[in-house]
This record gives sequence, structure tokens and C-alpha cells, in this order.
Amino acid sequence: MDAFYASVEQRDFPQYRGKPIAVGGSPQGRGGVVATCSYEARKFGVRSAMSSKVAARLCKDLIFVYPRFEVYKQVSQQIRAIFYRYTDLVEPLSLDEAYLDVTTDHLGIGSALEIARQIKRAIREELQLTASAGVSVNKFAAKVASDLHKPNGFTFIGPSRLAAFIEQLPVEKFYGVGKVTAARMKQMGLHTGADLKRLTEAELIKYFGKPGKFYYHIVRGQDDRPVRTEREAKSVGAEDTFPFDLTERHQMYEELEKLAAIVQHRLARHQLKGRTITLKVKYHDFRQITRSHSLADGTNDVELIESTAKKLLDSTFSMGQQVRLLGISVSNFHEPRVLTIITHADEHQLKLF
Repeated sequence: MDAFYASVEQRDFPQYRGKPIAVGGSPQGRGGVVATCSYEARKFGVRSAMSSKVAARLCKDLIFVYPRFEVYKQVSQQIRAIFYRYTDLVEPLSLDEAYLDVTTDHLGIGSALEIARQIKRAIREELQLTASAGVSVNKFAAKVASDLHKPNGFTFIGPSRLAAFIEQLPVEKFYGVGKVTAARMKQMGLHTGADLKRLTEAELIKYFGKPGKFYYHIVRGQDDRPVRTEREAKSVGAEDTFPFDLTERHQMYEELEKLAAIVQHRLARHQLKGRTITLKVKYHDFRQITRSHSLADGTNDVELIESTAKKLLDSTFSMGQQVRLLGISVSNFHEPRVLTIITHADEHQLKLF
């Protein structure tokens, strides 16, 4: 989706249309970052994850809008319903993005290009929003293609031009290559896919660690990852960015209580228990820390999650700290294994934890 949160706000509130808006943050620049912004704001250099203070300085007419996540979630479900008209192989990446495998489609259209066009048209006509689509032979190429011509973009990278496309692609455009890695690559004289392609797999791993293996294959157009309709959860969590910085311990405790309740609800819904509880803290200067504690047994008990998070906060808290984000997650799920023991007359099942 194109500037998803901002586009929903401009759709629902005519006074925002054609104007630079930022979802999240605050006009005073305290305690917030931009979740996303309209394309009118991006012309001034405003970007997601930017502090509201910097955003307001770049665009003096910027309008800050409080996020409505429940609305965005509802719209996301409507978008996915459109996807499922064409295929069951849908892998959501977030509220506003997903992979679709349309090798076999419900409507028998037989063309990925035509399916993408129909999906874009349905989103525009039914939801009054625009989407950008990337169509190619694998996940990596389709993802990169979807980002090339936003907003309302449509890019097809066929098998015959895949190698040439990747070779000319700047390293910062590679999905999975962040700003720090891209800067390091450029310092090494690696500016494009063609530059990366000159290195052996062993060299890429030496310079970039495990991701080097991934880089070696994608610069050759090799990405065999399937579209997965279900993902095994490695952690369950919740976090919140506050409209103003928290400075008092009791304020942080109150927020942790809310987050613990959300996490417990999500664990219970998926019938999960985890041994490791992790606290995430982001400060006003964007410095971020995590602290974890592992229990002897898995839990989804709200009081235990809450008390553990508070103890982790106490271990890091000092007077004068300004906290803009808190998060709690539970991981290290330990499912019981079932062992069948057969005796002379009976069969018993014991759960081993």
C-alpha cells in the first residue's frame, strides 16, 4: 500500500487531502516519531521513523495526526479479502504489505500481470486507496519491484531481464540491506549488484556474516523461499510509542501493566506459554535497549509477565531518563512432548516438559 496510514486518514478526512500530514509524533516534537507520512510531506524530506521534531523543522505546514490502528487493521483485512479472491497463498508481511503466489489462481486468469492489475483496481474502486505492485519470479525480485515506482506503481521483472536488473540495482535498493550495511558496501567499492556479484560466497560471508550467503544468491536472481501462509511464532509481544516522554517510574509501571495484559491475551489466544520475558526500552534520543529474564517453566500468567517486566525496568531505570517507547515480548515457547508408555495392562500418556 502507498503511505498506508496517511492515505487512510486522507481518505476519511477531506481536510487532509492534498496536504502534508504525518501519522504519529506531535507538533511540539516531544515523545514521538513519524509512523508514516503523505507523499505531500515526503517532498520536504519527511520520512517514517523520523523524529517529529525533525519532521516539523523540514515542513513548517506539516499536520500531525494521531494514529487509529484499529481502523488501519480493519482496512488491512478488507485488502486481504481482495487478495483471497485470487489465491489462498497469501503471506502478510505487515498491515500494508503481502506476498501472493498466483501460480494457480482461483479465477483461472492465468496471468500474474492481469491479476495484479485487477487487485490494484479493486483496492482503488472499493477502498479508495492506491497500491503498488511488483511482479516477478521470486520474492526478492517482486519485493524490490514493488518499491520502484511508488505511488500507484506497477513493475514487472520477467525471467529474461532479471539478471540485468539485479546487476544495475544500487546496493541500498536491495531488500535486506540496511543503511549501515549499504554504507559499508560503498566504502568497499560495492555500489551495485554487479559489484557484489564479483565476490565469492566465502568473501561475502567473511565481510557480512551470515547475510553474505543470502546476498550471494540474490545477486544471481536465486531466491527459492516459498510464500508461506502461516508462520511459526517465535515471540509474542506488544509495544507502544507514547505521545510524550515518560520520566516517572509509576508512569512506566502503568504502561507495562497495559502491555502485559495485551501480551497475555495474545498468548492465551494462541495457546502459547513462553519461558523468556523481554523488556524493550527506547529513550528520547532513540537509544534502545532490551533486557530479558528466563523462567524455569513456560508461562502466560499476566501477573508474572507484568512483575518480571517491572523488575527488568528497575534494573535499568535511573532518574532523569526520558522514555518514548516500552515493549514486552514473550518467547522461547516450550511445547510439551507426548511419550506413550505401555505397561502390561494399561497405556499411559505422560507430558514431558
